[in-house]
Amino acid sequence: MIYSLINNPFFLNALIAAVLAAMLCSMIGTYVVTRRMVIMGGGMAHASLGGVGLGAYFGFSPLLGAAAFCLLSGFGIRRLSRLGGEREDAAVAMLWTLGMSVGIVFAGLTPGFVTDLNAYLFGDILAVGQTDLVMLATLTVLALLFFGFFGRRIALVACDADFARTRGLPVRLIEDALVAFTALTIVGCLHIAGIVMVISLLSVPQATAALFARTFRSMIWLSALAGAVGCLAGMAASFWGDLPCGATIVLTMIAVYFMARAIKRLFPSLYI
Repeated sequence: MIYSLINNPFFLNALIAAVLAAMLCSMIGTYVVTRRMVIMGGGMAHASLGGVGLGAYFGFSPLLGAAAFCLLSGFGIRRLSRLGGEREDAAVAMLWTLGMSVGIVFAGLTPGFVTDLNAYLFGDILAVGQTDLVMLATLTVLALLFFGFFGRRIALVACDADFARTRGLPVRLIEDALVAFTALTIVGCLHIAGIVMVISLLSVPQATAALFARTFRSMIWLSALAGAVGCLAGMAASFWGDLPCGATIVLTMIAVYFMARAIKRLFPSLYI
């Protein structure tokens, strides 16, 4: 049974996608959690529905539309909150609901697309194709290079942007680059957990890793491990229980988090 699964191209694509997503989200998610951008990331993810709906209606790739909306919402939130004087939570809510409203309207106007909308809302990892894998692999390599060259600067900006400015670091440039990475990571992982739950890939493994991590770098590696375990165990549970894969992956990652908390209670001095 296991041999037949591994030789199934759909399952193999899903397996590769899960590993790549765990690696990519470990880097971007560690920045998002440390920088306290989880709500902003959730707003960007939900706003991407606008691009999905427009893509379906006008006949271009819904993922391309989702990427455009996600990027625009991310930079829009930053502009409204920092230059426009709007509260960040209000800016998130405004663009979140704007994107979702546009997406629902245009999805409703597209004949037959409403039935396909669930794959974007809740994910379908078995529908991952070669294009998705190339996109995930490319993003993962770019993120590895970016964090490899600028890891210490990214950590400093994530932990204390004001202090980073006093050290002469290009804080705005680093923040903009990571907003772009966050948006593209969200879109790259849509088939795994969907618009509704994709932000969990950028936050739950990092919360698990934070229980044991001493440094920004160790948090990245531990969240990669927690994300991979959650994704792979969630896929297995989904297969054996005949359950929706995206939701099962998220539930498994949350279960891993609570198991890690139990271990931390038993060994409170355990850090890596």
